[in-house]
This record gives sequence, C-alpha cells and structure tokens, in this order.
Amino acid sequence: MIGTVMAAIPNLHEFQEGPTLAELMTALPVATLVIRPDNSIADANVRAETMLNMARSAIINSDITRTVRIAEAGTRFDIWHTNKPIAAYDIKVHAGRTAEMEVDLMISPIIDHEGWRILSIHAQGQARKIGHRGSTGGARSAMGAAAILAHEIKNPLSGIRGAAQLLESGNDGHDSALTQLICNEVDRIAALIDRMQDFTTASNLECRPANIYPLLDRAAGIAAAGFARNIRIIKRYDPSLPFAVINDDALVQVMINLLKNATEALDHIDKPCVRVETAFRHGMSFVREKGKGSAVLPIEILVIDNGPGVPEHILDHLFNPFITGKRDGQGLGLALVDKLVRDMGGFVQYSRDSEAGESTFRILLPMGMG
Repeated sequence: MIGTVMAAIPNLHEFQEGPTLAELMTALPVATLVIRPDNSIADANVRAETMLNMARSAIINSDITRTVRIAEAGTRFDIWHTNKPIAAYDIKVHAGRTAEMEVDLMISPIIDHEGWRILSIHAQGQARKIGHRGSTGGARSAMGAAAILAHEIKNPLSGIRGAAQLLESGNDGHDSALTQLICNEVDRIAALIDRMQDFTTASNLECRPANIYPLLDRAAGIAAAGFARNIRIIKRYDPSLPFAVINDDALVQVMINLLKNATEALDHIDKPCVRVETAFRHGMSFVREKGKGSAVLPIEILVIDNGPGVPEHILDHLFNPFITGKRDGQGLGLALVDKLVRDMGGFVQYSRDSEAGESTFRILLPMGMG
C-alpha cells in the first residue's frame, strides 16, 4: 500500500539507486502511519507495530481515532479533522494495545493529495532527546520555592548588610575589606533572590499585537554593547512578518537571555557567530496540554549559534531551574525564557544540527492583527 501511495506523488521515483521509499518508510526509527482521508490507516512501519503492540495486518484499514485514542478531552477534533500540519506535544494516548502513555504526535499533510496525512508518534524518552520537555515547564515547579526563599532569606539579608555597614563606619577603616566583602556577597545573594522572584507569579502577561523587530534590535543592541561585544550577531529577518501577540518587556528579556546563553557557549570558538532569524510558518499548530485546545503559532524567532551545543546529560531538564552546563551558571536564564514565552501563549524548544555544527533555540508565538 505504501508503494501505491508513494507512486501517486510526483517526483518520488527519481531514485535510480539505493533503497526505495517503501523500504525507507519501513526503516524509519520513529513510529509512522499513513492515514487516508476517511481516517483509516493505509500503512504502518515496523516501529509502529512495536509501539502499538499490533501486527501490521491488524493496523492497516483500522480507524486512526480508535487505534490511537486521545486520553485528554477536547483534542480529538483538533488532531484528526484538519488538513493542516499539527504538532501535539505531551499528549496522553492509548496506542493500540499498549497502556496509556505520553507521546508527541506530528501530523503532516501529503502535498497534492487532499486528506492524506503522515503521522509520526514520538515516545517521550525520544522526544526529549531532540529538545522537548514536559508541557508545564520547569519554571512553574520552582514558583512555590522561590516565594518561600524570597520571604525567608531576603529580609534577613538586609539586616546583615546594615550591620556590616555599621561595623565599617565604626572601625576607622580597619577590616574594611572584610566588611565590604560581606556587603558584596549580600548584594550578590539578594540579586539572585530577585531573579528567583520572577517565577513567583502564574498569571499571564499583558500582551498585545506588536512589531517584534524593534524589540529584537533592542535586545541585539544591548548584547552587542555588553556581553556579546566581541561576537558577530547576524540578523536575517522576514520583511513580511505580521505582528505577534507579545509583551514588549518579556520578549526583550527572552531575547537577551537567549543571546547571552548563545554567546557564553562560544568562549572557545575560533569564529564565533550568533544569528537571529525570523520566519512565518503557515499552518503551524500546537495542541495545548490538559485539553486546552490547539494554538496557532506561526511567528518563528530563531537564535542560532555555532557553539558545541547543550551537554547530553542535561537535555531532558534543559528548561528546569538550576540546571546548567556552565561551571559558574545559576541555571535560571532558560527557565525564565520558558516561563515568559509560555505566559505569552507561545512555545520554545531547543534543537541541535550536528552536521552544521549549530544549536538553535526556536520561539513560536501567536499572530496578532496590526
């Protein structure tokens, strides 16, 4: 069947040597299904048989809505009754004869064949290795702890600093270096607490349709004047990009954090470079967690660097607070990025192109009318 489907698509039989497309489909390392316009399954690869715990003969001609059953209410129509590309992250499903599991679903229409779609199912262990993570983000898990720490630590710090200043003023300059050290360390800890307090609110930001380019330029200018002054920042903007629904200050903060993260990864690179790119992704939809429906997020912002990439051992927790691959890092920058982007109704993800030697942070935001 897959051979029949592929034969109907122009230019797919130009391969004169090597494996056929049907053989490539079979060998794909991701569970993949071909779906007809009536939602029946036309074909399945070996990985799909394993994931669904069903034989290929049992999968073919079955109804996709019954074979891959969405466990969360409010998402079935969004996924199975649309011809647009859909990425559904962290969705609970009953897949074939397996128990309920969390997966990422990617649905891609087949061009020039209305209603035909390719469905790939990524198990969570695999999906997180390519840059995704739990839908709620690590920032929210730190909100309660941040509020407690801010209350329990910051107030005593002000007393310690005041006592150090009194000691300095009364000792005629003796031991002033020690008292100044106390003041400096108190200020450093207080600044850390201030940053943690950014996680203590769960309310959405006040967002409005706006042109993102002045904000991207402002963040790039701040970077170029400070932490990125010795690094080339290249801008590749789509001039036709419409307005995005954003909070101005939040987007600037997100971009500064991502640019700082990128530049810090380039310490030992001969020709360090950071690119900021934008694009419009037609039909890009994401399914929100816990049955909140789908969101169209066509505004794309990329921050790309030619550094070594994120260490493998922290990929699963990249956006969690206090997780960092830097020796002196605090692990709060990316966690704040995740929270602010989500508060704007968007999504952020990380990916690595080993062949190109580049790391990419991708922000996807809703479009606004302007």
